[in-house]
Amino acid sequence: MSADRAVPPGAERPVSPGDDGALAPGLHRALAPAKVNLGLFVGPVRESDGRHELVSVMQSISLADELTLEAAPAGVESDEVICPGVQTAPEDNLAAAALRAFRASTGWRAPALRLSIVKRIPVAAGLGGGSADAAAALRLSRHASGLGDERLLRTLGAQLGADVPAQVSPGRWLASGAGECLRELPPPRAPFGVLVLALPAALSTAAVYAEADRLALSRTAQALEERRLELRAALEHGAALPAATELLHNDLQRAAVSLCPPIADALAQARTARAELVFVSGSGPTVVGLFGPALSTRGGGSRDGGVERARAAAASLADRVPAPICAAPVDAAFARPVTLDVSERRPRASQSSNQ
Repeated sequence: MSADRAVPPGAERPVSPGDDGALAPGLHRALAPAKVNLGLFVGPVRESDGRHELVSVMQSISLADELTLEAAPAGVESDEVICPGVQTAPEDNLAAAALRAFRASTGWRAPALRLSIVKRIPVAAGLGGGSADAAAALRLSRHASGLGDERLLRTLGAQLGADVPAQVSPGRWLASGAGECLRELPPPRAPFGVLVLALPAALSTAAVYAEADRLALSRTAQALEERRLELRAALEHGAALPAATELLHNDLQRAAVSLCPPIADALAQARTARAELVFVSGSGPTVVGLFGPALSTRGGGSRDGGVERARAAAASLADRVPAPICAAPVDAAFARPVTLDVSERRPRASQSSNQ
């Protein structure tokens, strides 16, 4: 994993509740941005833990869940997670697991807590929503307790799931290993638009990887390393997207379509909406269409032209169900925890738009 970075002036610092690690007063809030995979290349299974090696650039986007952390109501004796509309057993909730892991690793002795989640990211959709919530829960725990550091959060994240470490500090990360080996990449110099087409279906990541194994889609370790070096070279100077479009290939797409054939219709819809690059995000079934900034930055055009074109594409698919979403890349500042007065409970909108 990459080394911890210095906190720049004005950036978030954990509040200081005291030496006993009690809960700092107030309502603590953070956004949990979804991620899209800019290229996803799958390698062999590791003998050590049975997980696939992979190479991918994980890009955080403005489609985001919202999490709040506060003291639980009187009479509640243990931490609770409230997530309306999502039926998940407590032992399967990654955000709850993140809170437990943080307490165990830091000895945080705060009384019972309530973690509330407003879901906007589709569930089991290849957008890393559960991992984003777990990473946000870790950030909120650190912020509210004054305990731990970013290195600890990434270590805990790696124990929770392959996508979590890169989402501890949202932005753009080159991931390898099984997702736990991270190299931070600079943010895109110009924004690009992201059209998100969810499906009324869910795919198990494990099932998609199993189908990929059945279809023999994995690459050799050498081929995987070549892709890692190519992605790093393509994006290490702040390019919005790789010039070589083959670097945006998703090795899991064929497996996802095999398990969920309606993905093919969503891919066609994104192309009809004039997305320049179209692919399945992660293990699917969500389809992503990208609108690069190149055309809009020539001749004095608007720097957010890619986002404008993604918004227009979403509008052209207004009758679609689920509704299309327009999003844009975001960085760690977008997801920084803040402490509010308890009267400030109105959910803050993520910077995406349902058309």
